[in-house]
Amino acid sequence: MSKQDGSSRQVTTGPVDDSATPILHVDMDAFFVSVELLKRPELRGKPVLVGGTAGRGVVSAASYEARRFGVNSAMPMSVALQRCPNAIVLRGDYASYATYSKQVMGIFEQLTPLVEPLSIDEAFLDVSGARRLHGSPAEIAWTIRERVRAETGLTCSIGVAATKYVAKVASSRAKPDGMLVVPAAQTVEFLHPLPVSALWGVGRVTEESLLRLGLRTVGDVAAMPHDALERAVGPALAERLGRLANGIDPRDVHTTRTEKSIGHENTFGHDLVDPVEIRRELLRLANNVAVRLRKAGLVGRTVTLKLRYGDFRTVTRSRTLAEPTDVARRIYDEASDALGELIGDGERVRLIGVRAEHLRPSGGGAMLWDPDEEWRDAERTIDQVTAKFGTGAVRPATLVRPGGERRSERPSRGPDDDDAEAAAAGWGW
Repeated sequence: MSKQDGSSRQVTTGPVDDSATPILHVDMDAFFVSVELLKRPELRGKPVLVGGTAGRGVVSAASYEARRFGVNSAMPMSVALQRCPNAIVLRGDYASYATYSKQVMGIFEQLTPLVEPLSIDEAFLDVSGARRLHGSPAEIAWTIRERVRAETGLTCSIGVAATKYVAKVASSRAKPDGMLVVPAAQTVEFLHPLPVSALWGVGRVTEESLLRLGLRTVGDVAAMPHDALERAVGPALAERLGRLANGIDPRDVHTTRTEKSIGHENTFGHDLVDPVEIRRELLRLANNVAVRLRKAGLVGRTVTLKLRYGDFRTVTRSRTLAEPTDVARRIYDEASDALGELIGDGERVRLIGVRAEHLRPSGGGAMLWDPDEEWRDAERTIDQVTAKFGTGAVRPATLVRPGGERRSERPSRGPDDDDAEAAAAGWGW
């Protein structure tokens, strides 16, 4: 049994058939803000934001009181304060967030070994094998909510369903501090009234395309002839949306997360115009991406450049390499070529990002001739020096600034990560 309140919130309130719903999606409620409120309980009930205030700071997280003013994660802080002038802004304490995340994930792992973390504050769980010890899926979800509250003082929302996609949708409908079980037999009934934006993979542009076709709900997409949907959004997306609209999602819960991409990006305090300065930052980003690749024992076959102009236009360009690489010089050269196609004289640049994609383990086979051999040897030597003497002990001369000034950037895991709080804090692109 479930009920829906005056908002879109929907929660399970009584007995329900959870016999075929072994997948849980657990999402912490306003995680960063909630951790801060443990230290500042006097701020409960007030509009609170976590994020940067200097220059072009963004909102990492917003309390539900602030969200009522239209404030969202990843929104520029200046815009957030215009919408909610009385908001209380706190700087993030990411070490604390990591500590609480580890504690919460530990609770999950005590109930089932099948835990797939998605970000610092959410995870999928498969509780198929935990029934004998801990009860039905709904009972396990209830136990998790109670233990998280008792052991951390935080709250979470949980979706319980037959598939990962439906469980994630259910947890979002149950927010804040709720649980929603979607019986397997009622999956389509649950999904079809929802707006098309509830479909995984439907962003603003795709949503606009679907709305122009008169498709406003998930049910509308399910009823759309496949060939017409394919003409509208392309064959790959049409196939995926058609399956999801009918509740079909064969993905299993994976206990190890394979990185699909590794990247870094910078949003600058002021727009960059000088081509030399822009390429210096590009080299810095390429260097940091290469270091992370080597640490992870990975190489990337594709290099992607992300560029945001001063007017907020955002473009990406990708280059596929003849051989995958973990060499900063190669990553920089490919990104630099792409950059040359995108900026002209006087072009103002607000953000630059570099990402390596199509990753695989390094050492997967020797090449007859390695054009990057000398650069690779040099960069691995720098890795060894850095490990001994610390980051910044050795770096390209181009990146050395007078007075030791250095820019900071945030790492990214790639566009698959759709968690705005994590993205704004550096856990996603």
